[in-house]
Amino acid sequence: MPIETPDELRRILAYERVAVVGASTSHEKAAHIVPAYLQRHGYEIRPVNPTATEIFGEQAADSLTDVASPIDIVEIFRPSEEVPEIVDEALDRDDVEAIWMQPGIRNDEATRAAESAGVDVVQDRCMKVEHGQLIRNPMD
Repeated sequence: MPIETPDELRRILAYERVAVVGASTSHEKAAHIVPAYLQRHGYEIRPVNPTATEIFGEQAADSLTDVASPIDIVEIFRPSEEVPEIVDEALDRDDVEAIWMQPGIRNDEATRAAESAGVDVVQDRCMKVEHGQLIRNPMD
């Protein structure tokens, strides 16, 4: 079952290193706004976008496989049909603790595969919103 309770979400949000698959150089897009917010709040961002060189002051990787530094969370800003391939790349690594799919993104089959491998999954939720509600203002 995907992670949904506030305590489980807080546990995921306590990780620090986030690979953002589909990170955008366009300042108007959620795929830029959300990771920029996370970076301002202390997360280490590893942008993954094969069409970009640098995002958020960090070198962009072509794929998760190309991210040389450790990753805790894989945050996905790609269409749901691309999720299985992204999850497969995440599961090929030994450092990924969680996969986070942004609003409108879900793939139950990939979720089951990740959970079977011991990786936590959040589907169809905004990491920025959850952080703002559960971490910045835990009493709200």
